[in-house]
Amino acid sequence: MQDAHLHLQDPRFQNVNNIIAEMRAVGVTRCVVNGTSPDDWKRVQDLAKEHPDLIIPSYGLHPWKVPCEQDWKSLLKEYLAESEIPCIGECGLDRWMSDYNVVAQQDAFLFQLDLACQMNTPLSIHILKAWGWFADILRERKARGKFFPERGFLLHSYNGSAELIPELVDLGAYFSFSGYHLNTYKTKQLSLFKRVPIKRLLLETDAPDMLPPDEITTHPLSSKKSDNETKCHINHPANLSSILEHLAAYLGIKSSDLDAQLDENFSRFFLSKFPPAR
Repeated sequence: MQDAHLHLQDPRFQNVNNIIAEMRAVGVTRCVVNGTSPDDWKRVQDLAKEHPDLIIPSYGLHPWKVPCEQDWKSLLKEYLAESEIPCIGECGLDRWMSDYNVVAQQDAFLFQLDLACQMNTPLSIHILKAWGWFADILRERKARGKFFPERGFLLHSYNGSAELIPELVDLGAYFSFSGYHLNTYKTKQLSLFKRVPIKRLLLETDAPDMLPPDEITTHPLSSKKSDNETKCHINHPANLSSILEHLAAYLGIKSSDLDAQLDENFSRFFLSKFPPAR
């Protein structure tokens, strides 16, 4: 199994080596660890160097980290140049956060989108309460003949509309499913994944976030960032195996067949060196 999006660098993981050992034990063979700003990119890089067979590092400026005072654009290029498999993200647009800066968010997102196009590298995109904004950007780019990464782009933990899916597919989108969608109050979001072409589907945990429901969680985990904080439940990336089984049951597919298809999709999007046929 492959986890298309998570954050092993997060300080809430207090013993990363144990976490990784438990991931391997359930059959996770590859994962994409997404940085969110220059503050955590070095940690992402270090983890990838420690576990090169497992971790694919990805570097991006998350919309929650915008504006960024550092020279992040030059630094991002440096990190990508050092990567065997250069990946960009997590980046995107977010109107859920308070006091968001429209201009700074759009500038940061477009820089990373353009860079992914130039390099034809995997791009992981976060969109929250901003699907109209995102769609307008994509349509405006298409009208001006601006390109998208030839290999496509990943919409992590997709929560947009069903109507938007065909348009996004035509532009090369992949859609990753997280265990959070299995919560009963996410029934509408869960149903979206019956509309996603099976060859554009990926699986993620977004650990330590996007906690699945208790009945899906095989690896309960709690943590706290500091001694002054109370413990909270967080998502263990080894829950991926259970998430896969429950998604397969929902889609009416054998888990082994879904696993094989997800493996093919992950390799096509993240590992292929040349633009794959869509």
